[in-house]
Amino acid sequence: MTQNIHAPNRRRFVRSAVASSLLMPGILSEILAADSAEQSNPLSPKPPHFPAKAKSVIFLFMSGGVSHIDSFDPKPKLIEDHGKEVVFDHPETRNRPGYEKIFLKRPDWKFSPRGQSGIEVSDLFPHIANQADDIAFIRSMHTSHSNHYNATLGMHTGSFAFARPSIGAWMSYGLGTVNQNLPSFLVLAPDMPYAGTQVWASDFLPGAHQGTRVMPGSEPVANLVRRVPQSKQQELELEVLKAFNASHQAKRMNDPQLAARIKSFETAHGMQTEMPAALDLSQESDATLALYGLKRGETSGFGWQCLAARRLVQRGVRFVELIHTGSSGNWDSHGNMADHGRLAPQVDQPIAGLLQDLKQQGMLDDVLVVWTTEFGRTPFNNTADAPGREHHNWAFTSWLAGAGVKQGFVHGATDEYGIRATEKPVHVHDFHATILHLMGIDHERLTYRHGGRDYRLTDVHGHVVKDVLS
Repeated sequence: MTQNIHAPNRRRFVRSAVASSLLMPGILSEILAADSAEQSNPLSPKPPHFPAKAKSVIFLFMSGGVSHIDSFDPKPKLIEDHGKEVVFDHPETRNRPGYEKIFLKRPDWKFSPRGQSGIEVSDLFPHIANQADDIAFIRSMHTSHSNHYNATLGMHTGSFAFARPSIGAWMSYGLGTVNQNLPSFLVLAPDMPYAGTQVWASDFLPGAHQGTRVMPGSEPVANLVRRVPQSKQQELELEVLKAFNASHQAKRMNDPQLAARIKSFETAHGMQTEMPAALDLSQESDATLALYGLKRGETSGFGWQCLAARRLVQRGVRFVELIHTGSSGNWDSHGNMADHGRLAPQVDQPIAGLLQDLKQQGMLDDVLVVWTTEFGRTPFNNTADAPGREHHNWAFTSWLAGAGVKQGFVHGATDEYGIRATEKPVHVHDFHATILHLMGIDHERLTYRHGGRDYRLTDVHGHVVKDVLS
């Protein structure tokens, strides 16, 4: 699981090592059998490196850059010094006409202590604020790029310049899936985020591990309904296809892409059986629908995405990502922070409802919920009364909830204005290492051999943020 050693090399090694040994037939047959099983089903369940706290992940991505100082990172000093001129070399203001001077800009929403923990959350997210006692906030996040494309790519793949496998693909590769009728990695996204399909691509990992996109609406997955009139006819056709595929693969045992393509046929058939039921929200009670802010029969919106995610992890899907781009634009509020006020209600109640529902279902002990964005927004602008905020990669907030995570906890801090992560900073690589750790994976051991070197999600970086672990 932890390192892909190409089958031909492994076989050559075994043959060489035991060529003159009486043990050769037994050892060789075991190795070849393991290779054959891995080739035939790349999604078979695999054991973690150590006992896992979480069995699955729901990854909530707010595309566009949510302002930390307007949501989860209170800054009284920023309010006090509103309008004060500050000087530093920021990537978004460097050599930019009209930004020769920059001034502090106070938050647009009021912060208040929430729950028994007393953690301050703003009125931008009143429903999530009510769940503060179940959340571990990381207020010292920082990332390596201030462009949307690069920062989004980095948050998903650990690479800020080149396409690499997504975190969901790495999770699928490392752990497989317990439900062979559904993909191990699903992405619920009505619109394309920055970086497009690279956000859920498998890149050099076997193709079976790439994310499958689900579109909210009347046809969430294309071709989900079988085209033949009877299931028996389809099963006969698939048996014939399986026989031809097996014959073809026997002559090309070292082609992982072929194994992925063959597996895709099997998964597609399983999806026709199980996916319609998984996405059939009519089975849910009125009380559950209300928890997510959903009307009966509704098949779109972030509430639908959140409830569908709960139903999918309930059926054993390993990694489900929900991407919020907004019904008319995303969180990139350069021109007007009022955009945040318009977008927040689209996700606030659904996310809070998801946390409550997982708790009521007894699933929050097994499911890790991740909330993040690609970067924050500047605590300043070229005038103090500018309506919007610029990109800000020096500091932002992400949070975790659920399996193995401390409840009602704050990790790290930014300076008095929210400009830099100063106390216990957490880079995206550390964030990824922590998520993998909670799934029972050592981020330094989950590697894949490609192009003559070993790759991993965290590249050559990353430390588990142990403070947030329960």
